Amino acid sequence: MRMTLYADYALRLLIYLAAKDDGLATIPEVAQNYGISKNHLVKVAHRLVQDGYITGMRGAKGGLRLAHPAETVNLGEVFRRIEPDMALVPCFPPVNAPCPIVPACVLRDVLEDARSAFLKVLDGYTLADLAAPRKKLRELLRIAV
Repeated sequence: MRMTLYADYALRLLIYLAAKDDGLATIPEVAQNYGISKNHLVKVAHRLVQDGYITGMRGAKGGLRLAHPAETVNLGEVFRRIEPDMALVPCFPPVNAPCPIVPACVLRDVLEDARSAFLKVLDGYTLADLAAPRKKLRELLRIAV
C-alpha cells in the first residue's frame, strides 16, 4: 500500500498549521519550507477548506489556519476523506474489476483486513500527536516563533 502524494501533502499542510503558534500560513510559505509543489498544495488546501479542516483568509494578512483544535482532528477521519476509495486491488470498490477467482479469493479478504487495520491505527491518533514535537518541527520547517 502506498499513500498518494495528495494525502501526503494534506497531512503535511495540517502538521505545518498545527506547528505554528498563530496557526496562519500561506501556501507559498508551506510549499517553500517543505520543498513541494505550490500548485499541488493549492488543490490540497482547497479540498481541506471544503472538508472543513482548515479555513482560508484572503487579503494582505490572509492565509490558512486550522478550523478546529489539533486535538480534535482525527487522522483516520482525515485519511478516509482524502483517500475515499483506498482500492488496494482492482477488484475492490469503486473499480470492481472482474476477476475469475473473486468467489474463492482469500487475498481479497486478507487485503480488506489489512486496510481495516491500517485505518484503525490512524483512528488512534490526532493531528496534535503529529505536531507534538513542535519545537523540532518549527526548526526543521523554518517556522518563526
